[in-house]
Amino acid sequence: MTENLLPTLETLTTAERDPDRLVLLTGGTVVTVDPVLGTLEDADVLLRGDRIAEVGRGLTAANAIVIDVSGSIVAPGFVDTHRHSWQAQMRRTIPDVNDLAGYLQSTLMQVAPLYQPHDMYVGTRLAALTALDCGITTMLDFSHNSRTGEHSDAAITALLESGIRGVHASMSPHFGDWDQQWPHDLARLRTTYFSTDDQLVTLRLAALATPDIAGARLAYGHDLARVAADLGIGVSLDVMFGAAASEAIVRWEREGLLGPHIESIHSTALSGDAWSAMRDTGVTVSLAPTSDMQIGLEDAVPPVDEALEHGIRPGLSVDVEVALASDMFTQMRTLLAVQRMRAVHAAYGTDNEPVRITTRDVLDFATLSGARTLRLDHTTGSITPGKQADLIVVDAEDLNTMPLHDPVGTLVLGADRGNITSVWVAGRVRKWAGRLVGVDVDDLRTQVHDSVDAITGRQAA
Repeated sequence: MTENLLPTLETLTTAERDPDRLVLLTGGTVVTVDPVLGTLEDADVLLRGDRIAEVGRGLTAANAIVIDVSGSIVAPGFVDTHRHSWQAQMRRTIPDVNDLAGYLQSTLMQVAPLYQPHDMYVGTRLAALTALDCGITTMLDFSHNSRTGEHSDAAITALLESGIRGVHASMSPHFGDWDQQWPHDLARLRTTYFSTDDQLVTLRLAALATPDIAGARLAYGHDLARVAADLGIGVSLDVMFGAAASEAIVRWEREGLLGPHIESIHSTALSGDAWSAMRDTGVTVSLAPTSDMQIGLEDAVPPVDEALEHGIRPGLSVDVEVALASDMFTQMRTLLAVQRMRAVHAAYGTDNEPVRITTRDVLDFATLSGARTLRLDHTTGSITPGKQADLIVVDAEDLNTMPLHDPVGTLVLGADRGNITSVWVAGRVRKWAGRLVGVDVDDLRTQVHDSVDAITGRQAA
C-alpha cells in the first residue's frame, strides 16, 4: 500500500532543519535484520533526527510526524560494497563482454582516458542517484579514474550532493596519461573533505591485489599500506582472485599488512591458505555475483561457500554498470540461485544433504554484512536503535508483492525498485512516493547525454 501522503513532502523536508525532529513510521512489517529484534508485524519505527530511536509495537511520541506504512515492509537500506561509479553514463556499452581483458581493453584503455572532471561528476552522480532509487543507501565508489585532483574532487562532490552514504575509494587510472598525483593527493582529499570519520561520505584507499594488470604502482604493499595507516583510512582491494592474489594474501599476512581495515573484492578462486589468512586477520569480503559469473572472472563462481566456511559473512556489490545490472535485488537473487544450484548439484546422486543458503542470508549480505564489510556496521545495516536511520519502505500490496506471507522472501524474490515508496538516509527522505527528492531528472538526463556525446566525440577525434 502506498504511504499515506499526509504529512506532505514539504512538511518532512522542512522538519529536517530540526536535529531533534521526530518521525514515526507506523503499522508496517519491520524487517530489522537485527539478530535480536528480528522481524515485527504491525510495528513502528521512531526516528529522532538522524537516528533510529525505538522499534516496537504501539509506539507513540508527542509532536512526531506520523507516517502510516501499513501494508508496507520497512527494511534497512541496501549496502553496495563496490561499484565503479564514474562509468555510469556508459552503461551496458559492453553487455556481452566475455572476459576481464575485454573490459580492460574497451573501458579502461579506450574510454577512461577520455574522461574530464565533469564526466566523473556526471557518472558518479548518476550511479549514486540510481542506487538511492533502488534502495541502496550506502555505496562504496571504487573511483579508479583519478587522472587529476580535479577528477577526484568531481567524484567526491557528486557523492556529497547526492545525499547517499558514500565511501570514496580513490585510485589512479590503470592506463593513459594522468597527473601522477596519487596516492599523495589522498592527504589533500582527507583534509579538504573528510575531516571526521563519522560524516555521511568517508574516504578509503583503493588498490589492486597484484601488479599483473597495471604495474607495481597500483599493487598493494608496504608503501600503500603506510599511506593508508598515516591517514587512518581503510583499504579496498580489487582483482582479489586467482593464484597470484592468493600468494600475495599469504605474503601480506606474514608481513603484517592484513587486518580488519582491508576489504577483499571478488575473492574468486582463492586458495585455502589465502582464505585462512583473511579469516585470521579480520579481512572483510565483497562478492560481485553477476560480475564473476557474467564476465567470467577466474572460475566464475562467487565464493560464498568459501567465505562462510571460513566464518566470513560477505557483502554484495554491483561492480561495473557497463556490463551489469544496477540494483541489489539482482545481486541477491543471482547469488541465492547459483549457490543453491551448486549445492544440489554437488549432492545429486549421493546421500549427502545439500547445504543451502537462504533468503535471510542474502538479505543479510545486502545489508548488515555489507555494512560490516565497509566497517560501517556500527552506523548502518540494520534497523537498530542508536544506529543512523538508513531505511527503505517497500509496498507489499503491489501487484508483484501481494499478498505478504514472508517479508524476507518478498524483499529478496518479489520486490523491485518500483515497489520502493521511500528511502531514508540519516533520517532524511531521499525518495518519497516513488520519486527521488530534489532531483531534476530532466536536467540530469541532459547532462548524461551531453557527457556521452563529449566522450564519444573525443574518441572519434
